[in-house]
Amino acid sequence: METMQKLSRNDLMSLEQYAKARSDFRAKVMVHKQHRKVHVGPNTTLYFEDRLTMQYQIQEMLRAERIFEEDGIQDELDAYNPLIPDGANWKATFMLEFPDVDERRVALQNLRGIENAMWIRVAGFEKVHPVADEDLARQDDTKTSSVHFLRFELSPGMVRAVKQGAAIAMGSDHPAYQHSIDPVPPAVRDSLAADLD
Repeated sequence: METMQKLSRNDLMSLEQYAKARSDFRAKVMVHKQHRKVHVGPNTTLYFEDRLTMQYQIQEMLRAERIFEEDGIQDELDAYNPLIPDGANWKATFMLEFPDVDERRVALQNLRGIENAMWIRVAGFEKVHPVADEDLARQDDTKTSSVHFLRFELSPGMVRAVKQGAAIAMGSDHPAYQHSIDPVPPAVRDSLAADLD
């Protein structure tokens, strides 16, 4: 299997085409996303991105902003293509979810650095911690952000093991938030395995 291709202008529908196809396309993407979402404890979720989730994101951005000029479309491609996995990694949008505003404010202070404390473990291997927020810094001296972008790099052995059916666990080692899921559901495991070469 070849590396997941980045998206190009040719992969996108025009605003008019998308208006017609949107409800069917959206339904397909929502089903796909169900197996790419992992709740780690009560307040954090990893949303694993791939070519289809990014295509949907770009189409929605173009629609919302009414972008149809080549330069604007290229800007969206440049923004979202880096979130498509490269064949030996997983890329995830990591969200800290606290519905109550006051609780969220305190939690984001207490959970500084949590993005670096997240981990994935392929059965039989060591934990892999992510490279976080390569695009821009998302925490300051007082708090972390509620949204981060994580890249988990896997060794060739880990890739092979996952392709052969090894279980995957995920969790957080942050002192103020220690939760894990071991193993992730088989449908999630299989969807993530498809990201790897």
